[in-house]
Amino acid sequence: MKIVEVGPRDGLQNESAPVPTDVKIAFVDTLSGAGIDEIEVSAFVSPRWMPQLDDADDVFRRISRSPSVVYSALVPNEKGFERAMAAGVDKIAIFTGASETFNQKNINTSIDGSFKRFRPVVERARRAGLPVRGYVSAAFWCAFEGKTPPESTIDVTQKLLDLGVAEVSISDTMGKATPDDVERLLDLLIPKVSVERIAMHFHDTYENGVDNVLASLAYGIQIFDTSAGGLGGCPYAPGASGNVSTESIVTALNGVGEFVDVDVNQVCEAWQALAPFISEERRIQPAADSISCQSCAYVRQEGACR
Repeated sequence: MKIVEVGPRDGLQNESAPVPTDVKIAFVDTLSGAGIDEIEVSAFVSPRWMPQLDDADDVFRRISRSPSVVYSALVPNEKGFERAMAAGVDKIAIFTGASETFNQKNINTSIDGSFKRFRPVVERARRAGLPVRGYVSAAFWCAFEGKTPPESTIDVTQKLLDLGVAEVSISDTMGKATPDDVERLLDLLIPKVSVERIAMHFHDTYENGVDNVLASLAYGIQIFDTSAGGLGGCPYAPGASGNVSTESIVTALNGVGEFVDVDVNQVCEAWQALAPFISEERRIQPAADSISCQSCAYVRQEGACR
């Protein structure tokens, strides 16, 4: 069972107010001590597209690295790859979508165009012995085209694997997927792709994130992307909210007997230190009928954190 913490990248990319570099570094360092397997620290993209992450080089140079943690970054092109290599990343991630319109809105090119753009990145990474992760955005729903046909997601996933990526993260960018949607896709995908090479990435817009993770678990999925405090969103996915929270997924997985050795209290400490710099509407607010979960920024209700 592997948790990939995407809060420092996917969580912060949608924040308009600058988060100080020192705060980002402290956020990553605290998460490193929580037992997280992999942390997506930042993205080596143009500041014009993601101004919040324009300090990626500085963050990578200054974090305190744990030998048990993989520190990865999103890399869109060869220029970003060169920056990532200079910063000493352990792993890179490339991204495309299962929706043509979302791709055009998100990265200003078609699905085929995205493959042409990052094919040389994958080739260079493989020559350097650097593992590569691929993201498939809008894998279930698109903000512009509606429901994404499972066949489209499967086709893009297979192309990424054929290109040489180590794993593919199937992303519910809109947070609109239900367990039925997850089952419908995985029924078709798992017979074609090794389950060890699939990760699931859920947003919690309609509060289906935990249920979707548990539905994926039933198919043998062992890699889940989460974000401390449920932070996140996508500027090119209108209406999407944050990622499913690290706290809730660790709690849910442990609750069904899947041992996840992550210190939830320390994850919460990391989130609480970051929270003052996050816009008010993105902070998790305890429900009136909920019980505060120790000193955490998330809440426990009916025995499960959400």
